[in-house]
Amino acid sequence: MCGIALIVSGIRIDTSWLPLDSTSSTRKTEKLLFSFDDLKAALRRRGPDSVCAKKLLLQSEENLISSFSDDGVSSSERDNADGIHTAKLHFFGAALQLRGIKPLIQPLVDTLGNILVYNGEIFGGFHLESDCNDTEFLMRTLGECCSCASCSAGHCVECGKSSVVGVLSTIKGPWAIIYWQDSSRTLWFGRDGFGRRSLLVHWPTEDDSTFLLSSVSPVSPVQQATEDETRNGIGCLSYWEELPCGIYSLHVDVSKSGGYLVAEVKMREYANSMLTELIKWDRISVEPSSEDLRTCCHKLSRGQRSIYLASSESVPNETESVQSAISVPAHTLLDALKESVLRRTSLYTIYQAVISGIRQEDFVPVAILFSGGLDSMILAALLDKCLDPHYEIDLLNVSFDGQLAPDRQSAKAGLNELRRVAPSRKWRLVEVDADLSDLVFETSHVVSLINPANTYMDLNIGIALWLASGGDGWVSDANTSDNDDNLVRTKYKSNAKILLVGSGADEQCAGYGRHRTSYRRGSWLGLHEEMRLDMQRIWRRNLGRDDRCIADNGKEARFPFLDEDVIRLLLSIPLWEVANLDQPIGIGDKKILREVAKLLGLYEAAVLPKRAIQFGSRIARESNRKNFGSNRAANQASAGSVRISSKSNFG
Repeated sequence: MCGIALIVSGIRIDTSWLPLDSTSSTRKTEKLLFSFDDLKAALRRRGPDSVCAKKLLLQSEENLISSFSDDGVSSSERDNADGIHTAKLHFFGAALQLRGIKPLIQPLVDTLGNILVYNGEIFGGFHLESDCNDTEFLMRTLGECCSCASCSAGHCVECGKSSVVGVLSTIKGPWAIIYWQDSSRTLWFGRDGFGRRSLLVHWPTEDDSTFLLSSVSPVSPVQQATEDETRNGIGCLSYWEELPCGIYSLHVDVSKSGGYLVAEVKMREYANSMLTELIKWDRISVEPSSEDLRTCCHKLSRGQRSIYLASSESVPNETESVQSAISVPAHTLLDALKESVLRRTSLYTIYQAVISGIRQEDFVPVAILFSGGLDSMILAALLDKCLDPHYEIDLLNVSFDGQLAPDRQSAKAGLNELRRVAPSRKWRLVEVDADLSDLVFETSHVVSLINPANTYMDLNIGIALWLASGGDGWVSDANTSDNDDNLVRTKYKSNAKILLVGSGADEQCAGYGRHRTSYRRGSWLGLHEEMRLDMQRIWRRNLGRDDRCIADNGKEARFPFLDEDVIRLLLSIPLWEVANLDQPIGIGDKKILREVAKLLGLYEAAVLPKRAIQFGSRIARESNRKNFGSNRAANQASAGSVRISSKSNFG
């Protein structure tokens, strides 16, 4: 994982080709002041192993463009020469290295003058050896691509080489990229089709011609707002935007009049039909027949009775009955999820263990953001099956109400159930306790991380994720299966660099309350449309924000439920096998995942209702009291959607 950024100045960039109203050059954005050092510091928190920068100068003279590294001659000196115009491209990379056997520092520069900063993982699409670093592999592969900047197919029809679009479209896994292809004078940048890695953009405007890309905002506009803006609200658009998922090119040329460096931004289509179909999120079987529903309800009723019996110690043989009552799609999904977890947790232990100086027996390669709910319990049980048995597994749980928070109580219950299904594994529940009133600096910091998201709901989720992923908490002094409320706790900080997160499960399996509302209003088709909307906006509403908050701790979030093969499989399953919202909460919502939990022996987790992190950790309650006076006042003000607009809210 990396923090990546690019600052471009001296190029007149035309964004009118983009299908985005907000990119109009006549718009105005917030003012945001930060230095190169501010940007490096923000990126360094994401990539603590190394941080580096590279400056590329482009010079136009007599309709020709030359590129070279900065040699100490200032661009103003060059511009003073007759007919010479110079542009600067500053590339930044800060790495948290999780693959390969030798250190790798970004930006990478090859012998052809190409420059790459890459934040991602290649889990499929290409075959990589176990000791291969995927950034190094990608640099070699892109260096062999066609130099035709207009080529949009997977392979160039003229030279037969792969195209940049084709290579990026082939990657399975999360990625964000900035790549300068020197031979074509083209800057390529973009994000994977679901936005699993953050990449923010500041488009050039009439009052700020600079073009920027960054994994994270170094500072928050709220913190720099004037008193007038604070009082009246900031009236212009956000300085940063989430870059919409896609592949973009910026081809640099010389203007016909004046000899200035100019460029036009174009958004390219992914050159992978299977990926395009996933992004459309079309399901073949949406509306069941009456016979389909009868069969589904019969299986559900039979399964519920079997769960009750199997969870009773007096009827131990009912497990076989549970298995036989579970649908074939659930068995198939279990296999796909196991493969997804395996892809995200194998081959990543050697490098970090060596460079961190941690004894191998003390090294914890993977942790889970853990509420004890359905999704995190499934991930924990699957991780146990995929990870070498001698490694411990850290379960990271955050609470703003000590042992009384619902997520803390369900986490302890979940820990006991995991010890029952996987008794040979050493599980470590890391209890991260927080008091919102003590988090003045931390709250201000998270405001910058969630940017451009700017509501109290985003802030509450961001703080909870940031604290939990930091893994700085308490562990009990015994690995027992009974109530450990009275056990002595000791301070502990998880050193796991990879965090499994359950994002995508609710969107794909109808886990939100709004899904029930859509089903009541529009039946199966209404439910499908709402789920598709959730998946198509998850990059904007969730994943960019979550990636920034987790990565700020030098940890990499990985999302097994958002694996391309898992998404494809879930879309191939009839909707009524995925969820049946005629059934009560805890049964019909995320029905197929509840069946997966049963297959894993997680009978208690299989019936748990959905509970969002801001409510389960009780940060929403504390935030409402702090910022609105009470929960009642907050509800009347629709606090979750209220914008953060006052510095005083941090104090």
